[in-house]
Amino acid sequence: MAAKIGILSSQKGYHVRALEEAIRSRGCQPAFFNITRLAGWIGDQPALQVRGERIEDCQALLVRIIPAGSLEQIIFRMDALHCLENHGVQVVNSASGIERSVDKYYTLFLLNDAGILTPRTLVTEDFDMALAACRDMGDVVVKPLFGSEGKGMVRITDEETAYRVLRAWELNRYIYYIQEYLPHAHEDIRAFVVGGQVVAAMLRRGTGWKTNFSQGAEVRSIELNAEMETLVLKAVRLLNLDYAGVDLISAEDGKNYVVEINSIPGWRGLQQTTAQGIAERIIDHVLKKISRRDAKKNIAAAAQRAAEKEN
Repeated sequence: MAAKIGILSSQKGYHVRALEEAIRSRGCQPAFFNITRLAGWIGDQPALQVRGERIEDCQALLVRIIPAGSLEQIIFRMDALHCLENHGVQVVNSASGIERSVDKYYTLFLLNDAGILTPRTLVTEDFDMALAACRDMGDVVVKPLFGSEGKGMVRITDEETAYRVLRAWELNRYIYYIQEYLPHAHEDIRAFVVGGQVVAAMLRRGTGWKTNFSQGAEVRSIELNAEMETLVLKAVRLLNLDYAGVDLISAEDGKNYVVEINSIPGWRGLQQTTAQGIAERIIDHVLKKISRRDAKKNIAAAAQRAAEKEN
């Protein structure tokens, strides 16, 4: 029987369609689940479903997006992923991996704690401390704690602008996430890792200081040197991710810094730079995980039967 692989997202965009096509090309059945329609039943037959379709019937579930929401919405969505794992569904990336990496502060803390170079960063709710950090570092980027594609980021180089931006964030009850700007010729590198291997990497050159493809950056293929590849794979292993996008900066000081790790990365721009089928590589990895899990179950069942015979 063909494996059923679910995709959890909020809409059917480029990445969902690419994954559905890759799933079909491997002889499997795709199933789309809208994350905003999740329903969890508890009782005689507990189940997580979307409009009557049980997610537990999938052998694996690919998480493509966890949209912004209230605290209750975010907690419920993450709890649902943990529950699915408890019911034997292979969730990719895992709930714990997403939790470690979706929060930029926690990600950078773990990286820095492991000796991986990251930009100097302050995270605080204290307006005065945030303003002082902007003043002391001089050239900073203020980012949303949860965010992607460069949206909402502001570069600040003077105290007056810092005051106005920080006051606006204070009114919206945002956490201040302030990162020292590292001069890097408006270039950075996005490395895409699947199953412990760098599938592809691209150099992104921005027209301004932002280097996101979604913000109009030019992209081209690049081969990581040995130091960069080691750095990227160490970072992904640290967060226990099956696949990830890792953003590197080769700064003017000659050092390589990990700026961000995305556990639900896009690859639309990257796909333009490589002949590798990125969606296909992700699905192949998922199928390997399913196969390994099933093999372990079979071994455990055989051992159980043997033990019962002896008794």
